[in-house]
Amino acid sequence: MPIPGYPEDPDPVHRRRRAEFLRDLQEAKALRDRVQPRRARTARMRRQQRMRTFRW
Repeated sequence: MPIPGYPEDPDPVHRRRRAEFLRDLQEAKALRDRVQPRRARTARMRRQQRMRTFRW
């Protein structure tokens, strides 16, 4: 079911740019994790704790 106000098939240029952005974002997060391992570990632990305390 199409959403009002949104095109049914986004143009290929938009999809390509979005995919490129998401790849760059993932690469930047991986680089940050390598450069700041302590901060990355802390963030990972916080994420795990949030998931443990989340009620379904």
